[in-house]
Amino acid sequence: MPDVSPDFSAAVALVPAWTALFLGLFSLFAGIGELRVPGQWQRMLEQILASPALQVLTALVELFLGAVVYLANPWGSADWLSSALNVLGGLMCVEALMILAFFDIYTAFWLRRFGPLMRAWAWLSVLFGLALIAIAASRF
Repeated sequence: MPDVSPDFSAAVALVPAWTALFLGLFSLFAGIGELRVPGQWQRMLEQILASPALQVLTALVELFLGAVVYLANPWGSADWLSSALNVLGGLMCVEALMILAFFDIYTAFWLRRFGPLMRAWAWLSVLFGLALIAIAASRF
């Protein structure tokens, strides 16, 4: 009987590219949203700071997504993108735990950073998103 099991190595090799593509799209469109409606990131952070429920939900979503990115992209890979995304996923997990434990201090810290440089952060988000999308596109 012939072996009909699919070869997953090609699909696994694309995991960093797909991860970079989706993170890049998120970053790009988040930045575009802030540039279109200035101040929405500021309001979002203020709302999260004011609501313990939003703090827990924000941390849970970021922890889950960070863990997925971290686990899907092994550090020991020969692929630099996989290793970089592994670090990014780990940082997302650390940030989620910071939000859970120190939400008042951590969110206030970012409110001070976003305020005066909101437009610059939005442009940085757009550029980061475009870079991730370009990296991902080069691998398909």
